[in-house]
Amino acid sequence: MTAPAAQRPDLAPQGHPQRWLILGVICLAQLTVLLDNTVLNVAIPSLTAELDASTSDVQWMINAYSLVQAGLLLTAGSSADRYGRKKMLIVGLALFGVGSLVAGLSQSSGQLIAARAGMGVGGALLLTTTLAVVVQIFDETERVKAIGIWSTVASLGFAAGPLFGGFVLDHFWWGAIFLINIPVALIGLVAVARLVPESKNGQGERPDLLGALLSTIGMTSVVFAIISGPEHGWASGQVLLTASLGVAVLAGFVLWELRIPYPMLDMHFFRNQKFVGAVAGAILVAFGMTGSLFLLTQHLQFVLGYGPLEAGLRTAPMALTVVVLNLSGMGARLVRKLGAPVVIAAGMSCLAAGLAAIAVLGGGGYGGMLFGLVVMGVGIAMAMPAMANAIMSAIPPEKAGVGAGVNGMLAEFGNGLGVAVLGAVLNARFAALVPAAVGAASLPAALAAADGPAARDEIKEAFSSGLEVSQLAGAVAVLAGGLLAAFLLRRAERAEAHAAGSTKAPVAETAKAGDGADSTGPAA
Repeated sequence: MTAPAAQRPDLAPQGHPQRWLILGVICLAQLTVLLDNTVLNVAIPSLTAELDASTSDVQWMINAYSLVQAGLLLTAGSSADRYGRKKMLIVGLALFGVGSLVAGLSQSSGQLIAARAGMGVGGALLLTTTLAVVVQIFDETERVKAIGIWSTVASLGFAAGPLFGGFVLDHFWWGAIFLINIPVALIGLVAVARLVPESKNGQGERPDLLGALLSTIGMTSVVFAIISGPEHGWASGQVLLTASLGVAVLAGFVLWELRIPYPMLDMHFFRNQKFVGAVAGAILVAFGMTGSLFLLTQHLQFVLGYGPLEAGLRTAPMALTVVVLNLSGMGARLVRKLGAPVVIAAGMSCLAAGLAAIAVLGGGGYGGMLFGLVVMGVGIAMAMPAMANAIMSAIPPEKAGVGAGVNGMLAEFGNGLGVAVLGAVLNARFAALVPAAVGAASLPAALAAADGPAARDEIKEAFSSGLEVSQLAGAVAVLAGGLLAAFLLRRAERAEAHAAGSTKAPVAETAKAGDGADSTGPAA
């Protein structure tokens, strides 16, 4: 039976004939979204001076974007499946472009916060629909390589955000960091309208409005708690209340999705060992990468004395390693040759080894950190595309948008978890070694309160020791979780192979019986 055209576009046997051009277009659009996750950090002094922004205002300028984006990822993916991935990609580009225009021309903190929230809506649509389109236009032989290139953009955006922001601010006023998104959005709109084929779920399911509301509130609350934890303290009433609300609402979301006939996220996916293994691995890649860089950036600036841009340049080798290896197609070739479980196990082992190298060798200077960052980059380049492909292949093609939303949610959760857990381990070790700094809200505060150079040196040494312990803890978690993910994926593959073998046997017997019946009939 042929799938309807609305559900499966008319593609060539190897995928859409213009698939690589389309991939370039959607990666460009995705890059602008990811740059805006970090680009605002270097503009904080300018915003404080020109908009008379308070510390709270600046925090909301940064967090409004990530909060809205994280909360809407699953809903955005479901909307793309239901109403059309091309259509939602166009809507996302339009919202992102308009939000960037308003942000660049904002005259007050409130206007900029509202504009950033609007950009977050567009960003959620773009992040989910771009991956869903990749799954639709590439066949299985090229999909891992295409997803590798797609995931490379995430690493590039993460590393390039502060560098790009610093360059723009050296030549223009702060609003230019947003206005530069507009030509990219316009180019993307024209290219998507002309090149990208429409695809959507043709089953005509009713929209799951309550599920969308619950997932949005739950994810927003959890991410807000993670963002607020380092500032207010993990045991503070605000953080505990927000986290509890988020967990309770997400639990209600799960119960609701289990009882309705057309759920936004089919919870039966979590019975699939391939899906569960890839989920665990995706969380831990984000956990190790983001948690490590969060701590390393502080170490580079406050202990080794580098400025923000200098620190950004010194963390860039990890992202550059990911970019080079993924553009070369290394991950896709290894998956075809060795299989996803082996590649994921090897990649997660490299990521853990990189974290351990930073812990053991990084305290003495940048050379040890550089080695660890490159090894981490190798591991991420191997593991991340294989796991994203495993998640998407474990979900039916008509649910590609939801699959992309799940992948985005896992990345957000892993990012926050890495910062929270590794940061808590570092702080515990730091406080144990320097009791006088327990009351300090941060390393800079502890250094400012130090009485003389000897006390400052002691505080820096304590922070380095805490960094070492936290990176080693992260390495153990990443290695154990990576091996577990690989084991689950391997077992799922064996179960699929066994099921495929058992279905072929009856077909073969039927064919033999048919041949016997035909041989008794008259000759042609």
